[in-house]
Amino acid sequence: MNERETLKINEKGHLEIGGADCVDLASKFGTPLYVFDEAYIRKMMRVYRETLAKKYDGNGLVLYASKAFSCQAVYRIADEENIGIDVVSGGELYTALKAGFPAEKIYMHGNNKLDYEIGEALDAGIGCIVADAYSEIDKIDAEAAKRGKTQKILLRINPGVEAHTHAFVQTATTDSKFGFSLADGTAESATAYALNKKHVRLEGYHCHIGSQIFEKQSFVIAVEKCIDFAAEMKQKYGFLLQTLNLGGGYGIWYTDEDKKIAPEGYAEYVEALIEAVKAKAAEKGLSLPFLLIEPGRSIVGEAGITLYTVGAIKDIPAVKKYIAVDGGMFDNPRYALYQSKYTPVLANRADEECTEIVTIAGKCCESGDLIAVNVSLPKAETGDILAVLSTGAYNYSMAMNYNRNMIPPCILVNAGKAEYIVKPQSYEDVNRNDVIPERLKKTK
Repeated sequence: MNERETLKINEKGHLEIGGADCVDLASKFGTPLYVFDEAYIRKMMRVYRETLAKKYDGNGLVLYASKAFSCQAVYRIADEENIGIDVVSGGELYTALKAGFPAEKIYMHGNNKLDYEIGEALDAGIGCIVADAYSEIDKIDAEAAKRGKTQKILLRINPGVEAHTHAFVQTATTDSKFGFSLADGTAESATAYALNKKHVRLEGYHCHIGSQIFEKQSFVIAVEKCIDFAAEMKQKYGFLLQTLNLGGGYGIWYTDEDKKIAPEGYAEYVEALIEAVKAKAAEKGLSLPFLLIEPGRSIVGEAGITLYTVGAIKDIPAVKKYIAVDGGMFDNPRYALYQSKYTPVLANRADEECTEIVTIAGKCCESGDLIAVNVSLPKAETGDILAVLSTGAYNYSMAMNYNRNMIPPCILVNAGKAEYIVKPQSYEDVNRNDVIPERLKKTK
């Protein structure tokens, strides 16, 4: 196990997170269970905020990319840490507002925002909307006109930078569904289009090149392309870049195949972006823009683990050994989607030597319902508590009720104290929206 700031093995040989014994957590709250370390989340938010303040004179804002993990408690933490957020749906926006998050520090993304979502964003008075299509520019302009407002927008542009990551999470290649391409001229056309609208005010550009990226050069190249483009737009249309949003995508540790970065190490990514912005803006004679970054996975990913209870064990001699748990693709679909790799630990026997190569299987009726393939564990037994590490991002967010399984609850651990931040579902919750038409109702 790659020991991290949030995790350790205690004197009982049990895995601990944020000062809480994982075996005790499983006993108290049940499994499957999402567990988040509040101190780690806050530390990551501070690293980004303080780096931006120190290296860029505070002329910017950290936005937590809430699609990684959205609930009211994490928005309260973001507000207390004095950062902004981005949202990608009406549901995320509603959750943030319900938590009391200040609307002016909310940015809205999405490649196909619905009319009512744009209306909700305008009614809430959010800071900015990132437009991703001509039709969105039209919708924002029309909805703003109805309300007698002028809405700040950014255009999402696609610089064509290939990041070294999974193809499904690359977002700046030429054929991506996201953004206006620099290469084919649509980014320029969209700029001219937005500048001619009466009820939107174009502030600048947004760029996000992908996710789970460790090398810095792709980010630097994206910065340079964005500022080159902004300089061209100034020359052609007199447009002055006010805001540049450089997205997120910084990689985290899942297994020992990944680079392990201490929380403070993520400052280097921000510093590289800032240096590139300063150098390129000076070269092009542009004023320094208000700078936005959008870390999400790197804030909550390693802060979270998932706890399971081991159930059936199936050993197919000379072929494979399956360790089945009480969760599966309904609480973590990322293996099924991306063949994502994880590190499992027997939380109740975390100090024992690994002696077997096994595959962790879920309880769903799907052959592909796997959580980790060909991983090392001590010899597992039914009833053991299994922890899967680095599940804080895109696990609860993607959870579902497949096979009518209940989505696990989330707890927040702070200095050993654990509290619900998302309550457990019940069978009644899963059935809450079912309706039987009168003609199908059972008669006595």
